[in-house]
Amino acid sequence: MVDSWERARHVLQGAGLDPGRLARLAPMTGGTYNTVEELRLTDGSRYVLKVPPPAAVPGLRYERELLVSEAEFYRSAARAGVIVPRLVSKGDGFLLMTACPGAPWDGTLTDAEHTALRTELGRQVARLHRVTGPGFGYPSGALGPLAPDWRTAFTGMFEAVLDDARRYGARLPRPVDAVARTAASAYDTLDEVTVPCLVHFDLWRGNILVDRPGSQARIGGLIDGERMFWGDPLADFVSLALLGDIRKDEEFLAGYREAGGLDGFDTPARLRLALYRAYLYLIMITETVPRQAGEEQQRWVGEKVAPELVAALDEIRAASGAAGQLTS
Repeated sequence: MVDSWERARHVLQGAGLDPGRLARLAPMTGGTYNTVEELRLTDGSRYVLKVPPPAAVPGLRYERELLVSEAEFYRSAARAGVIVPRLVSKGDGFLLMTACPGAPWDGTLTDAEHTALRTELGRQVARLHRVTGPGFGYPSGALGPLAPDWRTAFTGMFEAVLDDARRYGARLPRPVDAVARTAASAYDTLDEVTVPCLVHFDLWRGNILVDRPGSQARIGGLIDGERMFWGDPLADFVSLALLGDIRKDEEFLAGYREAGGLDGFDTPARLRLALYRAYLYLIMITETVPRQAGEEQQRWVGEKVAPELVAALDEIRAASGAAGQLTS
């Protein structure tokens, strides 16, 4: 069994911090894959230590070397002035970063605070999307090297999770091959994306910290960037409106436009957004198998996520059919 305190002291020493100043170590909840611990030093400074599961633990194909992607996310986002943890040290099997202030976004905000924070979040995400990368796909290399174009990268990502669904026998609401055929009908729209932008892809409320240093709430940080990739900025809109529709989030879109982000939703954009929704919901359904999700989680996925996957696929079929009629 791993001694967490010994491991934390070793990581601190390697990062040039005095391991003797480690005063508190506590597991952080909310994560579903990596082991995450908060380290508090005697001077009050706080750090977050992430450690991946053993290699023998089953997972999805894209989940290999997630910490490589997370380190890239923090380095890249910081260049754009986005509020994220500062990367302190990365080694073989761990990631050490500063802890951002605040707690995950919850339902305690007033209407005025919610409006202000969604607008500021839009500005932060627009800054994020100004960062560009050297190619398309996951920088971890989990699915191979970065691709020269978005179609190659995303179709590889989509096919990988479909392979995972087959391998684990995931209970999808439609047959895997039918999902693949529907998605393929919209792949032409991916050619419109020519610049690989920084995409977090997991910006649900649990990964958005809200801080209250005084009487006013503010965004404390965008965290858990381990699922980032270089791709279409539109893909971030899925988790930002998880199980919903970002087009209804007027406050977020106002901030996004104000900071230079584009939010046009023509037919190709809607098709791509539906593809990205299908991709995320496929991941959420399939991962329940290797993670041995309990009955309550499986029921929630079946009742909430599966219908959203069906809706995304139906939208692709309808829009692709309409586009085909227009060009025929």
